Amino acid sequence: MRDPLTQATAVIEHALSQGGRPGFTCSFQAEDVAVLHLLRQQSPNVPVMFLETGYHFAEVIEYRDRLAGEWGLNLVNLEAKQSVAGQESQFGILNQTDPARCCHLRKVEPLIAGLTDVDVWFTGLRREQSPTRANLQPEEQHRFPTGLTLKKVSPIYDWTNAEVFAYLAANDIPVLSLYDQGYTSIGCEPCTAKPEPGEHARAGRWGGRKLECGLHTVTVKEA
Repeated sequence: MRDPLTQATAVIEHALSQGGRPGFTCSFQAEDVAVLHLLRQQSPNVPVMFLETGYHFAEVIEYRDRLAGEWGLNLVNLEAKQSVAGQESQFGILNQTDPARCCHLRKVEPLIAGLTDVDVWFTGLRREQSPTRANLQPEEQHRFPTGLTLKKVSPIYDWTNAEVFAYLAANDIPVLSLYDQGYTSIGCEPCTAKPEPGEHARAGRWGGRKLECGLHTVTVKEA
């Protein structure tokens, strides 16, 4: 019988046992917090990398800071080279006119810079989240356009949404308040909406124009 918790713990243990420098990219959405809680049981001081785009909901920043303080996280905020004001002055409101470019500047480039000193990249990705993630494997080898190659590990790759929230509840972990407002996938505030009934979790992102910001599509999966 499938045991999601035992399976996820084993994935983490196996990835860490191979050596290398681990790092975890965390948006502080429910699945990421579940992985964070599991991962810190085996690697308490793992770098927790948050992409500080400058466009986040205030609730996300408050929640990030709360957990960082209460859990003593090794929090690393990854920021774009250009401030929001500088980017908007030069290019206009890219999240409206060219969201792919905005994501690349404010997410993808800072991510690549942040992962430079990491060998094992932990994520909270799940197959159920969207069609683009349906074939996700617990361990994959990925290469960035820069040549950077990492082992990408998704411990809860096959967990359902219900299993994620059940884990948080069982461990008395507070949940980001935006879920109570009807959001199911939470990114930058200008690009996040509530999905319609029956739609998949990420349907409310970018007004339906795309499903991925580029963090998980910019690489080439090698294995």
